Amino acid sequence: MSADELSDAQVLRDALAAAGSGGKRFRPRLVRSVHDLLGGDAGPAVNQVADAVEMLHTAFIVHDDVIDGDDLRRGAPSTPGRFHADALRVGAPAAAARSFATAGAILTGDLALGAAMRAVAAAPMPRERMLQLLDLFDHTLAVSAAGELADVRLSLGSEEPTLQEALSVAEHKTAVYSFSLPMQCGAVLADSPDRLVDGLGRIGRHLGLAYQLVDDLTAVFGTPAQTGRPGIAGDLREGKRTPLVVHARTTSAWPVLERHLGDPDLDEQGVEHVRAALTTAGSRSFVDDLATQQLREATTLAEDLSLPPELVTWVGEVAGSLEGGVA
Repeated sequence: MSADELSDAQVLRDALAAAGSGGKRFRPRLVRSVHDLLGGDAGPAVNQVADAVEMLHTAFIVHDDVIDGDDLRRGAPSTPGRFHADALRVGAPAAAARSFATAGAILTGDLALGAAMRAVAAAPMPRERMLQLLDLFDHTLAVSAAGELADVRLSLGSEEPTLQEALSVAEHKTAVYSFSLPMQCGAVLADSPDRLVDGLGRIGRHLGLAYQLVDDLTAVFGTPAQTGRPGIAGDLREGKRTPLVVHARTTSAWPVLERHLGDPDLDEQGVEHVRAALTTAGSRSFVDDLATQQLREATTLAEDLSLPPELVTWVGEVAGSLEGGVA
């Protein structure tokens, strides 16, 4: 490699390290908790797979920030924001700086994807178990990518999604990789039967859907400090057809929401009008109740699956922590 190539490689490594720092890191905890509660003894492989799940999350959020055009993540510059600022500092024109930001972030996300898969493939475990985990990661990649594309497609405004379509996007884009995957990884590492692995995947989908519904509420009703993103109500500016928006279309809130949905210049006053309309028309409470329903289904399914009592209790505790965040 030339000196310039070595420098570029280091820039990408630094960007990847920055992208993976911070965050709640609850996905690795899900892997370890399920494995331990099932009495697993996979040793060092547990932490390695847990790190792989977090690296997959890093890849997704880096690419998501490119798609959404977000320059801030977790209250700090996002990966595209970091590359954009670097380009501007050396005097690049605005359009070139934005292209550099897009390229740098996409490549950083690609490196994260490769690192996640390599971590699983290199973990010290029987080959059959490793292949089972790689199948889970591959499935998760396919489902999450499709969910992301559907999210962008439905924001085009050329068609209005049904509530089921909006919920499907939330499930595919977030629930599968944030909850189902880590919980299933923990079960596979504990050498659990397929019935239990599949059941934990279903529980994870309910928990993850509730998590995303709460996140949708926070995106509209939360502050920048709560969302970790610049400005307010970014989902409204981007015109995202979340379950909150889809429900509002059937209520008296729609005339107000329709005026502001997808408006990049939406200001604080407009947001307040939308918030008031969504609350008065019942859309906010509808999504709140929907999230609570998903959490109850998760705990009921955990009881019906004849899981170890400690794991049933743990699922209830996870559901309770999510319910505490329902607006």
